[in-house]
Amino acid sequence: MARSPKDTFITVYGRKPVQEALDDADLHVDKVVLADDARGEPVRAILAAARARGVPVQRATAHRVKVLAGNGRHDQGVLADVVAPRMQPVDEFLAALNSSGLGNDPAAVLVLDGVTNPANVGMVLRSATAAGLDGVLLPRRGVPAIDPLVVKASAGVAFRAPVLRAATAEEGCAALRDGGFTVLGLHASGASLLDAELPRRVALVLGNETDGLSAGVREVCDGLLAIPMEGGVESLNVASAGAVAAFELRRRRRR
Repeated sequence: MARSPKDTFITVYGRKPVQEALDDADLHVDKVVLADDARGEPVRAILAAARARGVPVQRATAHRVKVLAGNGRHDQGVLADVVAPRMQPVDEFLAALNSSGLGNDPAAVLVLDGVTNPANVGMVLRSATAAGLDGVLLPRRGVPAIDPLVVKASAGVAFRAPVLRAATAEEGCAALRDGGFTVLGLHASGASLLDAELPRRVALVLGNETDGLSAGVREVCDGLLAIPMEGGVESLNVASAGAVAAFELRRRRRR
């Protein structure tokens, strides 16, 4: 089955983000799409940068650019598709992981379940990449797309983060379980993450900022773990919890 472009490219929109992508020699820009009515010096600079790098430029109606960008207010008539080399469907990730035939290679993944704030998504991507995790599962539904807000919050790390894609968090968790992962939700009622015995393949699920884990994802979890709290603090921001979880997984791997 052909891979969806949404599982291959990160689409950035707006004149400044597109210019920054073209100016970054470490990024592979697949194409730029400009609205027919886009004019002015910033547009000329984008065209010049694209020409210098040999990046194809396509023209489209302003409406089409808005549809492709998925944001009707901030596209400014321009977008660019940037190749995300470590982004892949979760099924491809699992197939590669199991290609040795042993099926027991260690791996650690974070899953975002209904996390809605783009800043939180970006910061989790940054933390997980810094910790050397094998993936962050971002479902296509229920979590913001990787857009300029997510990229900014990740300080640009989102372009090279190990992003795994699935239709929903529930489907992604089910696929991970089928691939030999133990799926554990982070929830205040669980046992301490810092003390628990963890399997060789583990996926930790981060829930929504307000409501926590969704009912569907809780049904496919193998158990619950919690980050222990003191000082009367009830919970952490999801991005902070993601950072703690990511580096605890790193610590376990390096013991």
